[in-house]
Amino acid sequence: MSVRGTVRRVLASLGLAGVAREAMAAWRARAWRERNAPLRRAGAPDGLPLPPDRLIQLVAGSADVAWFLEGGALAARSIRDVLAEAGAPIEEARALLDFGCGCGRVARDWAGLAAAVHGCDLNPRLAGWCREHLRFGTFTSNRLDPPLPYADGAFDLAYALSVFTHLPEDRQRAWMDELRRVIRPGGHLLITTHGDRYRGEMTADEAARYDAGAMVVRRSDEPGSNACGAYHPQAYVRERLAPPLEVVAFRPEGALGNPYQDLWLLRRPA
Repeated sequence: MSVRGTVRRVLASLGLAGVAREAMAAWRARAWRERNAPLRRAGAPDGLPLPPDRLIQLVAGSADVAWFLEGGALAARSIRDVLAEAGAPIEEARALLDFGCGCGRVARDWAGLAAAVHGCDLNPRLAGWCREHLRFGTFTSNRLDPPLPYADGAFDLAYALSVFTHLPEDRQRAWMDELRRVIRPGGHLLITTHGDRYRGEMTADEAARYDAGAMVVRRSDEPGSNACGAYHPQAYVRERLAPPLEVVAFRPEGALGNPYQDLWLLRRPA
């Protein structure tokens, strides 16, 4: 057993494990505050407010403000690039939806667009922060299951970054149907998935199912959380998840700002 494991076992035997976790969390919070202080004093380059560390931690996996901004900008760039290549530049969109907007990591990059920017998130604290601080857009919270509070065909573009990576199969199908509903005919849906990059981390049984074209889902009992992980072989997306949407582009590990996730651009038939 490692030294860390031994310490944890001793603390647990003394009934101090909870105290130790709280102390470690407090230490990490102080460390991030100190690291983020210069950027917070200078302000974000885009001039928009910065979310508090605790919200950044929820959406970015760490409280690193610099990565929050960089990752969001990279994600926005990947969206711009793939749409431009498809002949549908984002500047021509009249309305777009950030499904799973978090605290505006990507949505903040659309402040200068003429499009009506909308965002929604399962966590009302995250959507609430956007609603209060990103006044160029309209933000709301959604439930774990459809529907969304939007009219049929409301958007030229909807995107869901690192959303279908954390949903079990039945909910993925439901949300694909709902997102198709709110996209206009000829409009686009962009999603990201965990793909071949993760095959080497699977159990033998999971790898066999994945190779056979089945989606692999872990902890389906915690849908919508980071504990739930979904892994999509290409064949599954093309043959089962995407239809009746058309696959316009596929970029393996092409979801910039969402490391090692595949990027799919889909289109609703006109």
